Amino acid sequence: MSLTVLKPGLLTTVQDLGRKGHQRQGVVVGGAMDKLALRMANLLVGNDENAAVLEITMVGPELLFEHDTLIALTGADLSASINEQPVRLWRPLLIKAGSILSFGRPVLGNYTYLALAGGINVDASMGSRSTYLRAGLGGLEGRALRAGDTLAKEEAKAESVLLLSDLLLHPKTDSPFIEASWSPEPELLPAYQPAPTLRALPGLEFNCFTENSREYIWQEKFKVSTQSDRMGCRLQGVSLSLTEEMELLSTAVSYGMVQVPPQGDPIILMADCQTTGGYPRIAQVITADLPILAQVQPGGVIRFEEVSLEEAQRLLYLLEKQLLALRQAILYKLHQS
Repeated sequence: MSLTVLKPGLLTTVQDLGRKGHQRQGVVVGGAMDKLALRMANLLVGNDENAAVLEITMVGPELLFEHDTLIALTGADLSASINEQPVRLWRPLLIKAGSILSFGRPVLGNYTYLALAGGINVDASMGSRSTYLRAGLGGLEGRALRAGDTLAKEEAKAESVLLLSDLLLHPKTDSPFIEASWSPEPELLPAYQPAPTLRALPGLEFNCFTENSREYIWQEKFKVSTQSDRMGCRLQGVSLSLTEEMELLSTAVSYGMVQVPPQGDPIILMADCQTTGGYPRIAQVITADLPILAQVQPGGVIRFEEVSLEEAQRLLYLLEKQLLALRQAILYKLHQS
């Protein structure tokens, strides 16, 4: 076994990029809330981008590592420490056997991702290891981690072995961990912030809303409710309304879709959103901004900015180009070591 859960934290689950191809059967995609942070965590330890990791929510766990293990932490700053020594995010780390990884005050963001070299070894369900709590599907018995749980990791790839070997060449110290001297360039990291502007496209029912509502969605600020969860980000602010009552047939929905229920407070659908919905859709947050959305803490404020489909596609292309650059830079670093 690689690690033992001493304290589970608020909500710690096994996640990957989600359960794709089963929405026609009513199975949600799920997966990591911040898929960019998950992909980067895996790249930093030499894994495939879709390897299973731990998603740590707000109040983190305490984890005992039984063996020397190559890890990476990405995503939210939840004041991570190893044996009470602060540790930095966004870089490979060798955590030594017998050391304890723990978390403190949430500084910025909601979700931290912990990748182990090789990935977490749990059974796949419908092609994914991601945990979907409402159906008890995937992950570790379909549930959040509990005190006393143990997790094993898969066999590490050659890239992970090279990374580990490089860290082992560092001068010997009494520190419970050894961190790499390098990390991704700052411009490659997601720009988390407590009050972001999220770029979005008009939704399919945009023109069914009143003129004031169509203006408010682009001009007003909305506060993230404490009632938000992995299924939906509930917003508070100016109430939005339709020009007239309408009844919609349920249709396919996806992560980032902004629906407006009858009371007028928008809900942004998140990773565990249902596969269909019947509320009118006023907007759709672009894929490139979903990581920023996922990391806005309850009480944070967001605004929407309208962009074209072409701009949304360009921004997604740039994001994927940055990930490719990171992957190539890590490989170059390994082969130069």
